[in-house]
Amino acid sequence: MKRTVIVVAATAAGLAGVLAFHTSPPSVTLTPGTGTAGPPPEPASPQPKASASPAGTAAGQTRTQVGPLVNFSFGALSVSVTVRGRTIVKVGIARLADDGSFRSQSIDEQSIPELEQEALNVQNANIQGVSGASYTSAGFRTSLQDALRSLGLQ
Repeated sequence: MKRTVIVVAATAAGLAGVLAFHTSPPSVTLTPGTGTAGPPPEPASPQPKASASPAGTAAGQTRTQVGPLVNFSFGALSVSVTVRGRTIVKVGIARLADDGSFRSQSIDEQSIPELEQEALNVQNANIQGVSGASYTSAGFRTSLQDALRSLGLQ
């Protein structure tokens, strides 16, 4: 009888612990410069800084903004976004420096085109992450959010 009480109590405590557990997305940090070991990434061509308020821009004006270089545990990346008015017309990678491993490069080659297409489809930075590329997805989303915020769109 004593054993039954202990087992039931332990099961209840374990279940409560599992139900109370909350995961969080991987953390990313903004880093000035390259933020990675090894050779620095090729510098992106200078992009014009956009105004913080789109109120003074013409509806058809095309603007480009590069987000900050974001360290995502296996490397660093920054996103370039081009908008016409309030519509995102192009999303790409301005800088990419992964850890040089074949696995990281393979993940980036597969996930980044999906992330770019997702951003074009939803027209904001609230994009779904790519399965198997959680860190790359989080870094991409963070840089994209900042670039869109600089353009006055987020």
